[in-house]
Amino acid sequence: MAEEAPRDVREVVSSEDEDLILVDTQDNVVGYLSKGACHDGEGRLHRAFSIFIFDDEGRLLLQRRSAEKRLWGGFWSNTCCSHPRRGEVLDEAIHRRLEQELGMDAELHYLFKFTYHAPFGDLGSEREVCSVYVGRSNEPPRPNVHEISEWRWIGPDELDREITEHPERFTPWFKEEWPRVRESYRSVLGFPS
Repeated sequence: MAEEAPRDVREVVSSEDEDLILVDTQDNVVGYLSKGACHDGEGRLHRAFSIFIFDDEGRLLLQRRSAEKRLWGGFWSNTCCSHPRRGEVLDEAIHRRLEQELGMDAELHYLFKFTYHAPFGDLGSEREVCSVYVGRSNEPPRPNVHEISEWRWIGPDELDREITEHPERFTPWFKEEWPRVRESYRSVLGFPS
């Protein structure tokens, strides 16, 4: 059996030109538009996802977004967040992106969906219908340098303290998602009570 070549952690895996999926507030597809245009101005409502990976100790894998990112570069966020592309279903997109950003794979479980809008000064806005997933892995991440500048594992209580003391360090969608994820991830992932 041939050995697989190691993943290139410097590969560019996203661009402002890729087509994203425009949706209505019920997450029905209404068209397609480039990622750049989806994020211009007040933003156009599009489909997105967020992934939260926990290790066997119940710690969450956080990432600090690369400074190259147009929106919220340098901010701490959940393990992985992105968009399905035109013609791609969520189940394909979540696994593709987890591999592209972190060189990881995990069984992922759907938790909930929510809609939010978050402007980022004059640089644009996020306006998304976002599906949230959780998974469990002890794999060490191999982050893509164009996507992630730092990463760390953190316990829920410590994360709660950090968000309370320094909310400005975290992405807006992560701060909205975390309370609901924290409430349910243990039972979904089979952690002891």
